[in-house]
Amino acid sequence: MYSIGLGLKLKPGAYDGYKKAHDTCWPELLEIQRAHRVSMIIYRWDDRLFIHATAPSEADWLSTREGPLVDKWNEFMTQYLETDEQGKIVFENLEPAFRSGDFAEV
Repeated sequence: MYSIGLGLKLKPGAYDGYKKAHDTCWPELLEIQRAHRVSMIIYRWDDRLFIHATAPSEADWLSTREGPLVDKWNEFMTQYLETDEQGKIVFENLEPAFRSGDFAEV
């Protein structure tokens, strides 16, 4: 199993829009994740978001991170999330600090 943690930062006052967008996430986007058996949970702490995702392999995970639909979603999400100088969402890779159980084998 592949596991990844990512950090993001919300723009000021953007949480309600971000939450609504995810509560009504595009079915086609969710189908891409299901097809690659990707599971994801996003936690919030103040203006920070923490994504934890698992997939059968890194290739499965990466398959859900590219393509025109994903690009369109990411562009849509830039209204809620911190972006870099090129207008791309800033995803910060999080280093694991501890593992146990199923995650100890990753």
